[in-house]
Amino acid sequence: MTKTVIGTYEDMQTASAVVNELTNAGFSRNDISIIAENADDRHSSYVDNSADAGDVGKGAGIGAALGGVGGLIVGLGALAIPGVGPFVAAGPIAAALAGAGIGAVTGGVIGALVDLGIPEEEAHIYSESIRHGNVLVAAQVPDSQVAEAARIMERPGLVDIDRHADKWRGSDQTTQTTRTQQPMTGTTNTQSRQQTGNLNEDETIEIVEEDLHIGKRTVEGGGVRVRTYIREVPVEEQVRLREEHVQVERRAVDRPASARDLDSFREGTIEVSETREEAVVAKEARVVEEVRIHKDVEERVETVRDTARRTEVEVEQMGTQRTGQMTGYDQYDSTFRTHWQSNYGSSGQGYERYQPAYRYGYNLANDDRYRGRNWNDIESDARRDWESRNPGTWESFKDSVRHSWNSVTGKSR
Repeated sequence: MTKTVIGTYEDMQTASAVVNELTNAGFSRNDISIIAENADDRHSSYVDNSADAGDVGKGAGIGAALGGVGGLIVGLGALAIPGVGPFVAAGPIAAALAGAGIGAVTGGVIGALVDLGIPEEEAHIYSESIRHGNVLVAAQVPDSQVAEAARIMERPGLVDIDRHADKWRGSDQTTQTTRTQQPMTGTTNTQSRQQTGNLNEDETIEIVEEDLHIGKRTVEGGGVRVRTYIREVPVEEQVRLREEHVQVERRAVDRPASARDLDSFREGTIEVSETREEAVVAKEARVVEEVRIHKDVEERVETVRDTARRTEVEVEQMGTQRTGQMTGYDQYDSTFRTHWQSNYGSSGQGYERYQPAYRYGYNLANDDRYRGRNWNDIESDARRDWESRNPGTWESFKDSVRHSWNSVTGKSR
């Protein structure tokens, strides 16, 4: 018994690689079929011009790809199916399509697939896959080699025929419509507040901070499809049969009768039966192989990095400045740029990359929680807060943060 293992692929390059691997694994080239639509001559570079109409009609076997990707495929010839269009095909499916000669098609693609033992309903789906530009490869293999053929044919580029079938059905039944959509209108208020003079009322600024929640979900990551088809093949066995034939011979004699002859000188009947052997055929179904499909589950740890936003408040003292009093961030911009130029200017990283670190140090210096304290006292808190929003970057920016802190607080250490 043989079964047909079949798959469709997104391009001829992948399909020819499958054919090569099947033949290298010992599968007969004469049992491997390949077919693709060639309406725009996309596959003409693969056609073996030595495969004439007679070769295709006889089901020329598929050879290995010659000259690498884009090379010829031995036995791959061109077919013109009336009312359908041009195809390229080789193997048993080419023989079923071509019949008496190239172009003399009987049954079309669906009929050829049914001849390979594929149920008619699925043959329609595979025919539709070919019509949408995919390349079909079918291998007729013994029962004991189904698992090996399925393993070879399962590779990137294999079309998920079930999922695509639903999509094709939907696209064929959809009527194109034109919809005019009115633009949605609304009002978005962006408030910009400029404050002058003294506040007559208390004002509260809400500090908003985003928390990052990491979860997980199950998504489909691929799989294996094993299709089995039952195909009847002729079987011949020789058996030796025995037959008996009774022969009656009469001879003329002339001699005196003996006493024994006189004893048999009476009436009687002698019966001799003929026997013969005939072939008896009995079928016994035997399990010769089991294909076990199971899933291995493994767990892995994945680091998820994202950003979380937080409201930062910059406190700037206004009015007459006194000695040692804090000033606005812009007053330190030139100092920070000088520090960046001296330490990072030659690294190829622009000032904009380090500016958030300088501003972070400025905000620390103006935070009432750290006022009057030394850098060594607050560094652990500063690092923890920085890393919560910029994971794994503290070591790259801590010198800029500390320089900003020292510049604003007037501390050297």
